[in-house]
Amino acid sequence: MPVSGNPPPSRTAALRGLSGSLAAPPALVAATVFVVTLGVMLAARRWFDPVLFICVAAAWLFATSAFVLVRTHRNAAHANGETNASISQSALNEARMMAIIRSSMEAIITIDDQQRVVIFNPMAERVFGCSAMDAIGAPLARFIPERFRAAHAQHVAQFGVTGVSDRQMGNQRVLAGLRANGEEFPLEASISQIRDGDTRLYTVMLRDITERVKAERAQRQAREELRELSANLQKIREDEKTRIARELHDDLGQQLTALKMDISSVEQALDASAGAAVRDQLQGMRRLIDTTVASVRRIAADLRPVMLDDLGLIPAIEWLANDFTNRYGIDVERQIETGDARFSPAGATALFRIVQEALTNVARHADATLVTLSLQAKEQAFELSIADNGQGAHRTAEPAAKSFGLLGVRERAHMLGGAVDIHTAHGKGFVLTVTIPAETVQMQEIQT
Repeated sequence: MPVSGNPPPSRTAALRGLSGSLAAPPALVAATVFVVTLGVMLAARRWFDPVLFICVAAAWLFATSAFVLVRTHRNAAHANGETNASISQSALNEARMMAIIRSSMEAIITIDDQQRVVIFNPMAERVFGCSAMDAIGAPLARFIPERFRAAHAQHVAQFGVTGVSDRQMGNQRVLAGLRANGEEFPLEASISQIRDGDTRLYTVMLRDITERVKAERAQRQAREELRELSANLQKIREDEKTRIARELHDDLGQQLTALKMDISSVEQALDASAGAAVRDQLQGMRRLIDTTVASVRRIAADLRPVMLDDLGLIPAIEWLANDFTNRYGIDVERQIETGDARFSPAGATALFRIVQEALTNVARHADATLVTLSLQAKEQAFELSIADNGQGAHRTAEPAAKSFGLLGVRERAHMLGGAVDIHTAHGKGFVLTVTIPAETVQMQEIQT
């Protein structure tokens, strides 16, 4: 008997043979068993022995039994192999998933149907200032401000029933989280759910947006400060334009008129001995003064029409439309229906400047022959529209040079709480529509 712990060679060979047989195809094994069994039985009996039939039947029984045994063994081995492979693949997938969760730049928290934490990845530890050891098993409400806990629990319960969530990351309202030290912070969140047997698991992905909210708040504040500065500059410029226009109209205009009267007096005082050249020169001076007076009035009107302050917005717009037609030969159809509205000085100035800028753009860029100007009193608002039949513009086209015309229109409308809408297409004209709340442009009645 061998002294080693290994089995004898013959036994090993037999085991190998059995293993090889079990690994062989079942049909081949059955045929082999049948032939061997039949041969053994026939060797012990004669061919014409009465028990020949019994030998054949016994050989067939042994062959069938071998066939069933081998096939059963092969199926069991195959099933075990598939089960082991499935378990191995499941473990590999789980390991990959956990690696993704741990390395994610988003905070990931998984809770069960009792809203207790079962997964708390490293980014969640960093965001909430709490270790996974302390978080796992704790209720999710621990990380939610108290005033939002009831609503959040209701939302999760509703989500579990409907499978629909309105908290998708990036396009929803900002939520609030609670750090371990009691500090609240803004976050965005998305939620999903899966079933694990009879248990429902909810996975929440969180993003701390504290820095983004701070940047947005600073940007809004800077934008509002710039708008306030722009409004103040607009007011200062309007005041300066008004002062210069008044001085040109009242001071320089009157002086030129007086000079013209003096020249007329000199012409009348000259006797018949004065030469024709002197008289022609005096007439030329008078014509030059007339031209200068007209230029002064035009400049003063361009700075700020006196009638805007003296007569109001509607006469000023009428004068502006007539002056535009006289200068550029472009007809202006007017549709002005404001009822008995009384415009405030700031509102009248803003609307007049918007019309002025829109007509200037038509003259410079539109190549139009007709402009339709409409000012209508709507419900709780005034709607100003300037449309032309010019060449229009491509909405996506880049301007050849920086233009502040439309930007100025938008700023003036914004200062009054209004909105600007533009409709244009190449070859189909340009329509500028400004809607401004009535309360911001009308004269406020003093209550006594």
